[in-house]
Amino acid sequence: MAGVEKYFQIARCFRDEDPRADRQAEFTQLDIEMSFVDQEDVLELIERLFISLIKNLFPEKKIQKIPFPRLSYKETIEKYKTDKPDLRQDKNNPDELAFAFIVDFPMFEWKKEERRWDAVHHPFTRPQTEDIKTIKEEPDKILAYQYDFVLNGYEVGGGSLRSYRPEVLEAVFEVMGHKKSEIHRKFGHLLKAFKYGVPPHGGIAPGIDRFLAVVSNEPSIREVIPFPKTGDNRDLMMDAPSEVSAEQLKELKIKVERRKK
Repeated sequence: MAGVEKYFQIARCFRDEDPRADRQAEFTQLDIEMSFVDQEDVLELIERLFISLIKNLFPEKKIQKIPFPRLSYKETIEKYKTDKPDLRQDKNNPDELAFAFIVDFPMFEWKKEERRWDAVHHPFTRPQTEDIKTIKEEPDKILAYQYDFVLNGYEVGGGSLRSYRPEVLEAVFEVMGHKKSEIHRKFGHLLKAFKYGVPPHGGIAPGIDRFLAVVSNEPSIREVIPFPKTGDNRDLMMDAPSEVSAEQLKELKIKVERRKK
């Protein structure tokens, strides 16, 4: 829509996520977006990139299998009971790297508590069918052009092809329980822009911190991040998060109500 055919950026990201050894609220990723590509184009690019990275930056490391295996989500879950399997033949060898791509994720998952369908990745992921009737009537059978990039039992990247036909995107939102009026109120600007012609496009975003932690055999990504957050997402250098002053709240016209005990 912006007229930029392809781009990449090393992006600093912030996400509201539970802190874990392989997660931080603040992290860095290589964000790649491209037009006029299919799924294989994206995976082949990442494969060439990481083969080159290992060869030039970590020559002591050995990639277990080239080309990187492509495993379907269904067979991966059935065989390994996880969608990020550790495929190393010798898990005690610190210089062995087992890359793989997980593909063919379900498009939708059923949320029992909410009693509705939700997108497994995000609603802008392109379904592997563009038949509107099938999307609406058989959401449990629809696969998505979604892919994860895994290394030694960790997800080190993920992405998808995107929907570019407005009627497909609208159908996906309807399956998720949104009314047409709500869809056009919230996403009307996108649907209108798509009608002017948007090329097939997709992307992927490998996590730089997590990749470095795995390839360096570090137990936590905090070991490869300057000034990392603590386990409860606090920044000790900046003393954040901290109390907000009354003047700041007044300026922003925000009121804080304390929970009654």
